[in-house]
Order: sequence, then structure tokens, then C-alpha cells
Amino acid sequence: MARHILTLTCDDRPGIVAAVSSALLQVSANIVENQQFSDEDTALFFMRTVFDSEGPDVATVRRTIEQSEAITNARLAIRPFEQRCRTLILVSKFDHCLLDLLHRWQSGDLPIDLVGVVSNHEDCRALVEFYGLPFTVIPVSRETKPQAERALMSIVEETGTELVVLARYMQILSDWLCDQLAGRAINIHHSFLPGFKGARPYHQAHDRGVKLIGASAHYVTADLDEGPIIEQDVVRVTHAETPARLVAIGRDVERRVLSRAVRDHAESRVFLSGLRTIVF
Repeated sequence: MARHILTLTCDDRPGIVAAVSSALLQVSANIVENQQFSDEDTALFFMRTVFDSEGPDVATVRRTIEQSEAITNARLAIRPFEQRCRTLILVSKFDHCLLDLLHRWQSGDLPIDLVGVVSNHEDCRALVEFYGLPFTVIPVSRETKPQAERALMSIVEETGTELVVLARYMQILSDWLCDQLAGRAINIHHSFLPGFKGARPYHQAHDRGVKLIGASAHYVTADLDEGPIIEQDVVRVTHAETPARLVAIGRDVERRVLSRAVRDHAESRVFLSGLRTIVF
């Protein structure tokens, strides 16, 4: 018995669920999990189905669905349930998100295969090599940024990377690189009201007496920190928190939010719908 994940995005119209169910029934597949959503804003339909099948019937299922008159402008994918997402991590000097991802990967908590870590600094080398992973330093300056980004894309292509995670990678990606990694690069950043930018955001938050601090994980786009949001969380704080304590709380939120976003992507739970995401 083989288990697969089917994901479908198409024009929203009657008969889609029946068409998918019929295609699975033709190969005697059993649906073990199903989620769906009709987005009235975009007139798109989204579906994630987990099914069990006795034989190698994926091609038959795909062909039957694609030939259905009920399904138009479809983006269809079917993959083995146990297939792990090949992932490359980018980091600069702050290692809290990196360490969390490494631990969750090693413990089997994340369905990913880490292919390595790339940084623009040497600071995290010992940590990464302790986990037995390749660590590559690609220095970045204003003058060398185009060459550095091409070197990074070479690593992505050579390793078959499917997901790039910016685990506090403190570089702004060019429009070219954002386009190359569209829909497969996730970033994490602090999320406050108001949105404190620049250096020492938690100290700015302390000075303004914030009562909530949080983090957002989103897909990387050319619009800085404005990509489709995958996951968010907040923690209530009080006036008694010191800036150092806010930093510690903020880093914990960042770790949790980023790991949840990585898991959702790796499990094929995230669908793009315009500027936002549908997450099953």
C-alpha cells in the first residue's frame, strides 16, 4: 500500500470534488484525508488529498483528473507521502532559528532533508559542522552581490534544493533572485505594531511600551517583508520586560513560527492565492 499527497489548484466550478473522487475510485484508492477551499476573491479552488493506493497508479489518477471537463487551468501535483523536501538554510550571525531547525531536522520532527547551510559569515560554521552538514560561506558586499547570488543559485541547483529557508539571513535578495526562488523561499522577521524597522527592533519596542511581540513567516518576494504570509504568532508582554528579555521572547517566537511554516510547506499544505496563502 502506497500513500500519496495530491494537491490541486484550479478554476472554481461544480464537479471538481466528484472528478477527483472518481479518478481515485478508478484505481481503488482510499482517501484518508481531504481538505478543500473555494476562494471567492480569486474564483479559485484549492484541494489537498491524502490517499492510499495498492499499485503505481499515479499516472492514471493524474491523466483522469486532467482530462475532466470539470477541472480547468489546473495546477496538479501528486507525490509520495514519505518524500522529504530538500531544504537549504541561509543564515548570517544570529543562530537561534538555525539551531531550532537543525534540532527538529535531526530529531525527525520536520519532514525535510537538509542539503546544507549557506552564510555570509563564518560564525555558525562549528554549529553546522557539528550536525554533519556542509557549511558554505559566500561573502556579500554591494560590489559582489550579483556574483554571490549566482553562486548561491548554483548550490540550489546542484543540490536539487526545493525549499530555501532564510533563518535570519540578514541580506536583501535582489529581484532576480526573488524571481528564481518564487514560491520556494521562506523568510522570518519580527512583527510588531507599529512595525519597527532598522537596528535593534526589540529595543525600539521596549521604548514604545509594546504589549504584544510576534513574528511572521512569509514567502520571499521582491517587495521586502511583504510576501504572502504562511504563519504568525504573538506573545503578550508587560512594561516590566527589559530589552534583553524582549529579545529572548522574540527569538523564541521566531523559532516556533519559522519551524511551523517550514513544516506546512514541506507537507504541501500551503497554496498561493494572489497575495495571500491558503494553509490546510
